[in-house]
Amino acid sequence: MKTAFTSAALSRRRLLAGAAGLAGLACLPLPGAAQEAAPGAPSWRLRVGTLKFGTLNWLLETIRAEGFDTREGLALESVDFAGGQATTVALQAGDIDLIVSDWLWALRRTQDGERMRFAPFSNALGALMVAADGPVKGLADLKGRKIGVAGGALDKSWLLLRAYYKAQAGTDLAEAAEPVFGAAPLVSEQLALGRVDAVLTFWPYAARLDARGFRRLLDVKEIVRGLGIDPTPPLVGFIWRNAVMTERGGAISAFLRAAASANRVLATDNAAWERLRPLMQAGDDAEFARLRDYYRAGIPGTFGEAGRASCAKLYDVLAQIGGPELVGPNPGFDRSLFGPVGE
Repeated sequence: MKTAFTSAALSRRRLLAGAAGLAGLACLPLPGAAQEAAPGAPSWRLRVGTLKFGTLNWLLETIRAEGFDTREGLALESVDFAGGQATTVALQAGDIDLIVSDWLWALRRTQDGERMRFAPFSNALGALMVAADGPVKGLADLKGRKIGVAGGALDKSWLLLRAYYKAQAGTDLAEAAEPVFGAAPLVSEQLALGRVDAVLTFWPYAARLDARGFRRLLDVKEIVRGLGIDPTPPLVGFIWRNAVMTERGGAISAFLRAAASANRVLATDNAAWERLRPLMQAGDDAEFARLRDYYRAGIPGTFGEAGRASCAKLYDVLAQIGGPELVGPNPGFDRSLFGPVGE
């Protein structure tokens, strides 16, 4: 199993194609769309909800520093929130125009009558981390162990790991092991202290553990492929209310083009990352490099029909194991959430 990301190992062509794919989502005309604005004269304003130390800020800073917002005639306003739930509430209230969240949340809102739209932000899905010299060497060693899980019992990565373990071992990991749920920084520290034997966590925290010498036992991407879902679909993306398309559809398109341009820079230009160091809060050079390389590995590729089909398969797996508590009283996969932005 490959367990290390290095800049040399990343395919320049794949990353550039991925960023171009995101730009392709924004190429179709939208209601209210205008011609490209003259530099320095914004035609569009977009309020983006961000987490204070979230990775979306890395992308937004690159957009501004490289002038991609100006080129697109876009005035970007970042609105910081303390947590993900606060961003979703603000989006539903119309206080902001766009956030980054998982599409399962957006799908449930759509099923409840509040239609949402989605475009990929990252394909990075997190990892199951263990101590390099610890007792867990393979999947079978998880039996009877304590597993720290970033988030709660309905965390998508945890549900996927349970489904994968059951397919491999024939039993539910929630019963075969002892899950310990908590915030990502907390469960990481529990692993460092030896109080849990493995940690299933989000990719930025996996990257930080990697830099500290911990080992990736299993990437969530591998779990998804192991469940027969290929290509690996994005789970996290840009989400906006369908209701804003008439008034701000042009702004959404402009933003997605700017984001694609910024990702092309971040995919290949190490100097651009030096500018982001203060936002990344890396403890040392090793942690900085891991965060950079994990981000690069998660730059989404072209999202088309195959990706939507993978999302549908992923939904079926999550709905089966998560049940109504996860998918709500009106379950069902709505492909319109993932349609091209111009539709």
